[in-house]
Amino acid sequence: MPKAAETLSSLTRPDALSSTLPQELANAFLLGPNETSYKHQYANMYFVRLAKLRKQVVERAKQQWRSTFSNTIFVSRILDVEKGQRCWIVGTIYKEMPLKDNVLNDLAAEHGIEPPPPRLKFHSEGDQTLLEDESGRIKLGGEALSSAHLVTGLVVAVLGVETSTGEFQVVDICYPGAAPQKPLLETGNGTSMDVDDTGEWIALISGLNIGPPSAASDLRINMFVEYLLGETGDASDQEIASKISRVIISGDSFAPISYSDHDGLVEEPVTVPGEIAPVTAKKAAKKYGYEAVAFSTHPTQSLSGHLTDLSRSMVVHLVPGASDPSGATLPQQPLPRAMFGMAKDYESFRCETNPCWIGAGDCHLLGNGGQPLDDIFRYIRSSDRLGIACETLKWRHMAPTAPDTLWCYPYFTADPFIITSTPHVYFIGNQPRFETTIVEHEEGQRTRVILIPRFSDNGELVLVNPATLAVKCIRMGCQWMD
Repeated sequence: MPKAAETLSSLTRPDALSSTLPQELANAFLLGPNETSYKHQYANMYFVRLAKLRKQVVERAKQQWRSTFSNTIFVSRILDVEKGQRCWIVGTIYKEMPLKDNVLNDLAAEHGIEPPPPRLKFHSEGDQTLLEDESGRIKLGGEALSSAHLVTGLVVAVLGVETSTGEFQVVDICYPGAAPQKPLLETGNGTSMDVDDTGEWIALISGLNIGPPSAASDLRINMFVEYLLGETGDASDQEIASKISRVIISGDSFAPISYSDHDGLVEEPVTVPGEIAPVTAKKAAKKYGYEAVAFSTHPTQSLSGHLTDLSRSMVVHLVPGASDPSGATLPQQPLPRAMFGMAKDYESFRCETNPCWIGAGDCHLLGNGGQPLDDIFRYIRSSDRLGIACETLKWRHMAPTAPDTLWCYPYFTADPFIITSTPHVYFIGNQPRFETTIVEHEEGQRTRVILIPRFSDNGELVLVNPATLAVKCIRMGCQWMD
């Protein structure tokens, strides 16, 4: 029997699989020189979205309703619908929601008026659902809407009849369906939650939220890094870690900057347009030309050190998130490599966009930092985040609420959030808890959907096998943390 030390010394980490990801997917979310301009109208995105998805929706609707509603006609323009005639139409959903964020609140905040706190949900009894195309719009109604998860920006076909009141009573709804998928050479059953000894494993983590020095937070992150490097845990832990050749950090690596009423905040008068008298505001006192309370080098230095350690042993993908210094507009562009000290010198360290495509052998991974799902969640009564994430695949769109309530660039000739290829792994970061499932699509596509929990909340990371799509959730912690 070999000794434990001899066994551990013989462990070797597999090389990361080379990517077979097509170039058009790898660069799908990189901004071109003309795509950061705000001179275009956002309406162009809706026109492009409808134009690109209309064909798929029409073809799928014909198949879905061929036998059941064979005598129903297709009306190509919404304004051509005739009252009392059963038909089906294609268009873009728009949700009229009284509780939805209002731009007037943003303007009020600029003038010193305290806006209402943000709502967790937009839905209310006063919501209205409309369908629109290039010709016009029509109000939708009917029992079919109550069970459907519809949000602004979805391209769908609806079957029904227009009533005398001008409302289109919906009987059934058809979505674009999942996009084509390149099959995996080795898929296994994909249902396992246990780690085996075959092939490469990928670690998924999000929400490190590195901020000011904190004993509990820093210890947990150190344990995560040491675990991946095989420097902690027992023999079985180290054997699992030796199979991990790639780590994806999916957003919110930095904690959001917060201002408090502690030392360093001073009151000073601020002149607000439209106000008669100056308004007293609290502001961080400046020291040596910068705001001492708001600025700290610890988060950048701490993250840089961890990224350097990891990049020596494996491929590291850093995806920006809502609290990271990459702008709030989607798609977020890669964080500057120069921020991260010696990590920038390693070819294995890669700064990604948000959202992003990542290739690991034949496995194609699509993911984001969580903003699209968080925004969709506010439209829908359901609290099933995993179910909503799975539906975005059949919607063939990962961020339909952009640009309505989710900030994005005003693309003129494209909509990068359309899912043109069904991923094998679809990961979403910064979610309340770990959830996962395998989605089986109608044409044989299979997708492992993973909701990655915020690491700063409970110290959990997820392992996924790109060959078998098996997953495992691992928690970092110690007794005094619990």
